[in-house]
Amino acid sequence: MLCPGHVHFSNQCTHERCVGYWAIRIDEGAYGKIDLGGVSAIVVYECPQHMISGGWTEVIIVGDGASDDQLDAVTRILTGQAGGPWEVLDRFVERRLPTRVLPIDLADEGTVKRVVIEGLLSSQVETIRGRNRSRPVTLENMFNQIHAPTQTVARGGAIYDDGQIAFSNEGTHALYSHFDWAVEAGS
Repeated sequence: MLCPGHVHFSNQCTHERCVGYWAIRIDEGAYGKIDLGGVSAIVVYECPQHMISGGWTEVIIVGDGASDDQLDAVTRILTGQAGGPWEVLDRFVERRLPTRVLPIDLADEGTVKRVVIEGLLSSQVETIRGRNRSRPVTLENMFNQIHAPTQTVARGGAIYDDGQIAFSNEGTHALYSHFDWAVEAGS
């Protein structure tokens, strides 16, 4: 149901390689004076079974609706140049593929989340319901650099292939959360 590597990167992943993605929708926020509300991005990664050991390959895809300033800001944030949690994650990246700008279709349909980048990524996850069928199953006290400490558990799949990173994860776990990131000016 849940890979131990996702609970904390110091745990061994279930499989020999960990491949997946983070889908990010910025509802509101700014980088300096650049408004980032409405920008979407996908971070695709491939890493070894012991994620904290490094050796990751990563690519950032920013939605084509972003302005040049928004693209620059989101790239700086997600490559760790702005500090904060992505700076910590950047320590693990050995090979960074060029940032791409493509149409990203992110859909939040309540218990179902979808992301499509035509010809590249197709994913759908559905929230797992607990004893109280009106509420999702959540995990508390998680330690992950980019998620909130409470995450919602989902199940689904994803297919991705850019010629360098490729995966087909069907029937696997997914986690999602709502969170705030902040970096002090000058950090």
